[in-house]
Amino acid sequence: MKTRFILNPRSGRAARALPALRTFAAENRAELVLTKRPRHATDLAARALDDRCDLIVAVGGDGTLNEVATALIDTPATLGLVPCGSGDGLGRHLGIHGPVAHALRILKMGTPRLIDTGLADGHPFFTAAGLGFEAHIAEKFNPLTSRGFLRYLTTSAIAFARWQPERFTITTPDTRHEVTAFTLAVANSDQYGNNALIAPGARADDALLDLTAIPRPTLLNSASLLARLFRGTIDRHRGVLHLRAARFTVERPAPGPLHTDGELHAAGHTVEFTLRPASLRIMAP
Repeated sequence: MKTRFILNPRSGRAARALPALRTFAAENRAELVLTKRPRHATDLAARALDDRCDLIVAVGGDGTLNEVATALIDTPATLGLVPCGSGDGLGRHLGIHGPVAHALRILKMGTPRLIDTGLADGHPFFTAAGLGFEAHIAEKFNPLTSRGFLRYLTTSAIAFARWQPERFTITTPDTRHEVTAFTLAVANSDQYGNNALIAPGARADDALLDLTAIPRPTLLNSASLLARLFRGTIDRHRGVLHLRAARFTVERPAPGPLHTDGELHAAGHTVEFTLRPASLRIMAP
């Protein structure tokens, strides 16, 4: 199996794993290339396809995964994943998260699995996309040179007091909902990452997307919302809207930010979320 690793050296954990990955690549006659700029991983993955690579491995965080996987949708190549980011939502969902050695064993011993992928306003996503507060945090968090879960929490805490809920109109092929929400996520897996289960029960291969709209946290409901998020029961909290469908149209009062797997985009007041079933092959346990 012709294999190429695409590693993002901006990810601290990926840079630290580089010696082990070079050894593994040499032992298995694989190639390893490094990204040099934003979106470079997509170009490198496209080149790997041109070179007839069978297994193309993303080494980095959710952004690197998104860039590599974007080039592999609806191709015969298999995506490999060595998670080295702070969230790793898809890796955790599929059982790939853990030490680098665990991910490398999966590359050798795992089985290719077909999963769904999503589109948000035309931008591919594989874990989750969203509007509202979470897109605003991506806007604040992405430019930081030092990241990580604790930095994400502090960035969120600073922005929290100023952010106001938005009114959303959500349309599925069968229903229409009006909701005021602090944040709105559309997920392909069950979590954002770090075991924050924003879409309990979701599966990456069920031919459905999960939409979760969260009301504004208050002194009375904040602790309960946070506990349910990590227990996998957020969908049972009063005021939370949880829907499943293959397509969502979300309207909001004005244009604003949109994130896809944490990557930021400008979007209009209407955003379409659509599903592409069984469109990506990934090496999984």
